[in-house]
Amino acid sequence: MSEQKDRFVLGIETSCDETAASIVKNGEEIVANVVASQIESHKRFGGVVPEIASRNHVEQVTIVLEEVMAQANMSFKDVNAIAVTEGPGLVGALLIGVNAAKALSFAHQIPLVGVHHIAGHIYANQLVGKLLFPCLALVASGGHTELVLMKEHGSFEVIGETLDDAAGEAYDKVARTMGLPYPGGPHIDRLAHEGEPTIKLPRAWLEEGSYHFSFSGLKSAVINTLHNASQKGETIAPEDLAASFQESVIEVLVGKTLKAAEAYGVKQVVLAGGVAANKGLREALTSAFVKLPEVNVTIPPLSLCTDNAAMIAAAGTIAFEKGIRGDMAMNGQPGLPLASYE
Repeated sequence: MSEQKDRFVLGIETSCDETAASIVKNGEEIVANVVASQIESHKRFGGVVPEIASRNHVEQVTIVLEEVMAQANMSFKDVNAIAVTEGPGLVGALLIGVNAAKALSFAHQIPLVGVHHIAGHIYANQLVGKLLFPCLALVASGGHTELVLMKEHGSFEVIGETLDDAAGEAYDKVARTMGLPYPGGPHIDRLAHEGEPTIKLPRAWLEEGSYHFSFSGLKSAVINTLHNASQKGETIAPEDLAASFQESVIEVLVGKTLKAAEAYGVKQVVLAGGVAANKGLREALTSAFVKLPEVNVTIPPLSLCTDNAAMIAAAGTIAFEKGIRGDMAMNGQPGLPLASYE
């Protein structure tokens, strides 16, 4: 029986404010990875401006693609498939990546695969080691907070999601209220490690047995705490407020993940999304699962937590192997639901 030939997938990611391209071998090994960040362009606005993001993607996408092919020392005839983020994300930004992928697919007659951005974040863990099933993914990013159960490759069942603000949104809004620079998450994480959680803040556990999340009330509680102190002429130590806020977020994220892992008898828990770069969350998740030694906990390196194209190529490899194909009618879908590969 002949050995299976290596499969190389080109990933393209432009869903928000990173223009990224990557070549991944067999869905598990990064051959080349390039990310052009736009943080400096958006910092003075305190958040991502969609129009600016789209224009930057137009300027960067060809340069990034040329760079990744040069890094990999490959030509397009060596590429077996092109995987691109189809959604969710900013529609203008998505369209740049989708149209670049369609152009390359058409010009070089390479199969095209559309990838869900969250599936990409989950499959960033496949670049660390093989996924073990059943697997539970805790997805925490700017726009998403979800618990996703996977019974096999390409199978996604959302068992819990945010009912209002995602964890990342709460971090950014609280950081803005505290006068911290954008993006706020890393600044709160740093401050939290310098302070003590001395301020009483709410935990939204919701109804018994629920795996859903809610961070809007917590965000409002932090804002009210700051405003009340200001009206009384009192000063709140920013590091203590950051520590108190972070403890509240992490306690709920980790608590619900632990309960779900036990209830569904999973073999592995993976952390995914931009908030997965949070040092406090990484430490707390690892510590919590000491009581469940039979569950493997996988956390991607910091470079694979934020948006990148290697994760899109990894997820795209699975989709490609399952027979998923895109066509020239593919479009950017800002509200694309997470669906299993069938």
